[in-house]
Amino acid sequence: MSLLKKFATVGGATLVSRVFGFTREMMMASALGIGPVADAFNLAFRFPNLFRRLFAEGAFNAAFIPLFARSLEEEGEAGARRFASEIFATLFVVLMGLTVVAMIFMPFLVKTIIAPGLAACIDDPETLRQQLSCEDRFGITVAFSRIMFPYLACMSLMAMVSGILNAFRRFFAAAAAPTLLNFILIGVLAYAWWTKADQQTIGFLMSWGVLAAGVGQLLMVTLAMRLAGFSVLLGRPRWTPGLKRLLILAGPAALIGGITQINLFVGQAIASYQPGAVSILTYADRPYQLPLGMVGVAIGVVLLPELARALKAGRLEEAQHTQNRSLEFALFLTVPAAVALFVMPEPIIRLIYERGAFGPDTTEKVAAVLGLYALGLPAFVLIKVFSPGYFARENTRTPMIVTGISALANTVLSFVLFWFYAERGIAAATTLAGWINAALLFEGLRRQGLWHVDGKLLRRAGLVFLSAALMGGALLVMLEALERWMGSDPNVIHQSLAVLALAGVAMLIYFAVAFLTGAADRAMVLKLVRRKRAAG
Repeated sequence: MSLLKKFATVGGATLVSRVFGFTREMMMASALGIGPVADAFNLAFRFPNLFRRLFAEGAFNAAFIPLFARSLEEEGEAGARRFASEIFATLFVVLMGLTVVAMIFMPFLVKTIIAPGLAACIDDPETLRQQLSCEDRFGITVAFSRIMFPYLACMSLMAMVSGILNAFRRFFAAAAAPTLLNFILIGVLAYAWWTKADQQTIGFLMSWGVLAAGVGQLLMVTLAMRLAGFSVLLGRPRWTPGLKRLLILAGPAALIGGITQINLFVGQAIASYQPGAVSILTYADRPYQLPLGMVGVAIGVVLLPELARALKAGRLEEAQHTQNRSLEFALFLTVPAAVALFVMPEPIIRLIYERGAFGPDTTEKVAAVLGLYALGLPAFVLIKVFSPGYFARENTRTPMIVTGISALANTVLSFVLFWFYAERGIAAATTLAGWINAALLFEGLRRQGLWHVDGKLLRRAGLVFLSAALMGGALLVMLEALERWMGSDPNVIHQSLAVLALAGVAMLIYFAVAFLTGAADRAMVLKLVRRKRAAG
């Protein structure tokens, strides 16, 4: 299977998950808006979701896969099974212990880490009739967090099983599993609408839905692993050289691979000081996560095993080619997505969310944040491209230092900018920190001689930016022409047609210019077309 096909397999499955994620967020926005229940749910869900991203997209894809691949190559399937069982046993015990402790001390965690703003909350008598009291807001955040925290354990164990599947080059099941979360929450929200449940009841139902989805996703990838002819045993945890090496690699790798989620988590913790800000950031994050998930996750999942194999076999030229083509692929898809999200965030947000409890004023706030997030989209995808260059060589020290610098910059900038620009300041801080991270990672690879940018990449990158700029200019002209079809007054059909027209013409312009100028690999596109015709 070619590199492009592997990207398409993972990216396509992730795209399906993100599309259903949109549906889930649309229904949630309509039901909860940016009120206190929405804030409580988003705060509670972000904490276990942070660890899901750290493990699934960081530690196990960066540390476990190279070690598992080495065991598979050097000791055969029996050795790989022994290594995986050692890791699974330790991980299971640690996660169970962590879950019990966290659920006991959840009020303390909410006050200090998850939502410190709730500890400083003061009731406003003028607005209290429309809002929950500070005590109630704190109470439901703790309750939601306790219900959803076991999701962390399920996702961490799922990450390990997914790592095994990826090492065997079976990418689809792990990429498709997150869709189950969206299916379940969509069902929960539909049931809540049918029964006319109040907002607090909806929050509790969604929290239980998250937990059920975690169990379901773990069962799904475990079944896929068994179908692949591999299994792990749950035994007594033991300290082994393989476990020690994994821990040395996994800690920094989790930090590095999950920098986007760490930045978002820090931003939400700071945003908890202002009612509604947490939900605004969350709703803006969803459209931005669509291209990031489709391209960034696909590259992160596929690139690392390919690089690790090429380097272990001494095929350095192949490794360089893989890195350059991955960067080329990332820029080709994310630069136009970033331009489109920056130019037209308000029509997108209005079409997706503006109904029910989500009004026009909220649309403006969320759109402003989305526009700032869009500027950082290429940076966070580039991080996914650059990080495997270190991880495949089992080097986590350099990227850990870089990530530490980026996280510190994000925290400082978030604190400073929040007091001047509220949630927009947090979005700007996240974007700036992302570019700092990407730039430092690339410079580290270049200085160590681990990445040589070829002429083909430079030429195509320049043409990609030119194509995206022409597309952005066309979008600005069309936005003005279609303005009366995309306001708050027209019905959703008019809005949908206008946004679809904008998206369709923008894609046509971008891909036409990219194909004609050579920003896209014409030979590769024609080859794929011929294959499809032959298959048909």
